[in-house]
Amino acid sequence: MPTPSMEDYLEQIYILMDQKGYARVSDIAENLCVQPSSVTKMIQKLDKDEYLIYEKYRGIVLTAKGKKIGQRLVYRHELLEQFLTLIGVKAENIYTDVEGIEHHLSWNSIDRIGDLVQYLENNKDFEKYLKELQNSEKK
Repeated sequence: MPTPSMEDYLEQIYILMDQKGYARVSDIAENLCVQPSSVTKMIQKLDKDEYLIYEKYRGIVLTAKGKKIGQRLVYRHELLEQFLTLIGVKAENIYTDVEGIEHHLSWNSIDRIGDLVQYLENNKDFEKYLKELQNSEKK
C-alpha cells in the first residue's frame, strides 16, 4: 500500500494524465506546492514500487497498478467532497477538510460513505431537514 504522500503524488499524476495526456515534474511540483527535486525523488520511488515507469527526459507512464490506484484516489477525493457538500459544510472548508481526512479513512469507510451519499441524494426529506437545520443555526 502506498503511503499518504505517495497517494498524493499518484492522485496528482493520474489527474494530470487524464486532463493533459501527460504529467511533467514541473506540473506535479506546482500542483502539490513542492520542489521539483522532491517530485523526482518520489517518482523514482513510485517507479521502484511499480506504480509508474519513469525515464529521465522521456516522461512518466502509470502502470496498470498505478492507474487503478490513481483512479480510486480521485474517486475517494471526489466522494468526500460530495459528502461534505451534501451535509452542508461551507464550500471554503471542503478542500482543506478533505485533504485532512482522506488518508485516515479505510476503504471500507469510503465505501460506506459512498452508500450514504447515494441514499442521501435520493432522500429529499434529508435535504429539507438539512436546510431547516442550517436556517436554525443562523438565528
